[in-house]
Amino acid sequence: MRIFVAGGTGFVGEYLVRELLANGHSIRLLVHGRSIITEGVERIPGDVTSRKSFAPALEGCDAVINLVGIIREFPLRGITFARLHQQATANLLTAAADNGVRRYLQMSALGTRPGAVSAYHRTKWQAEQAVRDCSREWTIFRPSLIFGPHDSFINMLARQMRLAQVMPVIGSGSYRLQPIHADDVARCFARALILPETVGQTYELCGADRLSYEELLDLIAAALGRPKPWKPHLPLELMKLAIPLLQNIPQFPITRDQLQMLLEENIGGDEWQKVFGFTPRGVREGIAEYLSKA
Repeated sequence: MRIFVAGGTGFVGEYLVRELLANGHSIRLLVHGRSIITEGVERIPGDVTSRKSFAPALEGCDAVINLVGIIREFPLRGITFARLHQQATANLLTAAADNGVRRYLQMSALGTRPGAVSAYHRTKWQAEQAVRDCSREWTIFRPSLIFGPHDSFINMLARQMRLAQVMPVIGSGSYRLQPIHADDVARCFARALILPETVGQTYELCGADRLSYEELLDLIAAALGRPKPWKPHLPLELMKLAIPLLQNIPQFPITRDQLQMLLEENIGGDEWQKVFGFTPRGVREGIAEYLSKA
């Protein structure tokens, strides 16, 4: 297949491009600004929020994969959930329809639902609805926290732990996550292209292990070859007041939306494994592969 990929220059895109190439597909990769040139990939300069900048490149493609998404807004730079989740999706769907592209795969996020509290999940839901209303043969994926050598979350925690064995925890720290490796997410996207039963379906992609936030911190420490960190607990109500005042500072590590999503937990089922035919990689082994070498 010839596949048009948007958002493929980011973390998950690195794994997806590699997986698609290994499966014999050809790729047209939308790039915005500077990007790493991957052998065997046709680079298409453009901006996903400007349909005319990339739409002609969908001619002759068999599928579109949309990985575009942000976890944090910077409105003064035009980086907002509305633009990158909703507008980008609408542009890709229209371009796909105009060029007769039959297949469409969408990256969403676990926890996306109607009536969500966080703006992140609300805009992801609205993007999902646009996909469901389109006339393409669509599949939506909702991954949990994605980890791998170049992830942001696990590596951020590891960097903090290397500096000091003190890891402040907001609230109880008992809220759970079910991380999934980026390789496993990429395999699901690639397999969906050849599995007709995935058309019109939404899949929650969760890993093999359910961990509390505190347990995850201990696993990261173990992967680094360090003892369990001291985890002082910060009062939840106090942090709910402080974070909105500090979140506009780019260096501040968490936003109100991110706190909300953390407290809601990030767990799901394993039904997707029956469809895609494999068991996801465990967190302990997965993070040890890259943290122990850093």
